[in-house]
Amino acid sequence: MKLPRRQFLRLAAGAAALPAVSRITWAQAYPTRPVHLIVGYAAAGPSDITFATETVVRAPADGYTLLLVTLSNAISATLYDDLKFNFIRDIAPVASIMRAPSVMVVNPSVPATTVSEFIAYAKANPGKINMATAGNGSPPQAYGEMFKMMAGVDLASVAYRGGGPALVDLLGGQVQVMFESIASSIAYIRAGKLRALAVTTATRSATLPDVPTVAEFVPGYEASGWFGLGAPKNTPTQIIDKLNKEVNAALVDPNMTARIADLGGVPMSMTPTEFSRLIAEETEKWGKVIRVANIKPD
Repeated sequence: MKLPRRQFLRLAAGAAALPAVSRITWAQAYPTRPVHLIVGYAAAGPSDITFATETVVRAPADGYTLLLVTLSNAISATLYDDLKFNFIRDIAPVASIMRAPSVMVVNPSVPATTVSEFIAYAKANPGKINMATAGNGSPPQAYGEMFKMMAGVDLASVAYRGGGPALVDLLGGQVQVMFESIASSIAYIRAGKLRALAVTTATRSATLPDVPTVAEFVPGYEASGWFGLGAPKNTPTQIIDKLNKEVNAALVDPNMTARIADLGGVPMSMTPTEFSRLIAEETEKWGKVIRVANIKPD
């Protein structure tokens, strides 16, 4: 539905003063102009995530400014102690999109073909194996730190300014292991330039069906990236429900599922309530890792 510009401006300007039933009607007409999606992944650092989130927190709660919500938002809630917002309180979950497994990869020079062999090798060489990360507070670091805790190994964490430089040094042998997304590492795995030991999700990945999960060797281990949409708090429920319905419809479209599979991901369809629960659980889970590992922002 497209309203004439003058009519829409009158409607928008008076919305706050109208009775509830009129506001519901206004929300049902949504959208009548472009919706802006704020993505905090230019330089791909945690600080970019916080800037993007703050932009959406301060935006009008009208459904026209949305946030790409990711695992980094859950990590940043504990990583930074001076945020000007509370992510769980100030961002309304709208819809989940996909879950993305990462893969534990090693340089071929590492004498291990399984996670068990890697753990034995690491325990025989405490502090001598370099683990690349995409920076302090990045998901790859969080995944690696949780692995260190659960497997009882001592790996030297080496923080890079993003996943690209970290992969370059992993390929060159300057570092020996990394927990990286399948999308970024799959080409090197297939070319034999990196060795995949395990995927980080609870179940195996269709992209790497012959690669076991970390949990098959370290019971209880699970780590995965996830993506979804969020909106400023107090965004009308009718708008959130409408967006959720449209996103979930897109997730069963064959073209969309194929594209997500190309990225090594799996479609993840949830209601706003279910997505809210996931965000809360992930914030608590990774908050514990950040505190125990004493990870500080760059």
